[in-house]
Amino acid sequence: MRDLNVLALIKGVERFVFVYDDESREETIAAIRDQAADPVVSLNWFDAAVLTERARRQAAAYSAEPEDSPSSRM
Repeated sequence: MRDLNVLALIKGVERFVFVYDDESREETIAAIRDQAADPVVSLNWFDAAVLTERARRQAAAYSAEPEDSPSSRM
């Protein structure tokens, strides 16, 4: 079974939700940056920085998790 990561940002009435696996983390970060660069999308560069930092923290937390933890056995 593949673990999925979720990043979510609520900005007023808008919801930005990114669901990705570990192998597509960098691709997801690139998509977030692309949206921040798009003037039509309300996601700004600060939002993108916050989301990409969260993605990197998720990766660090996952890699620091012990091998025999309950979530690594699922």
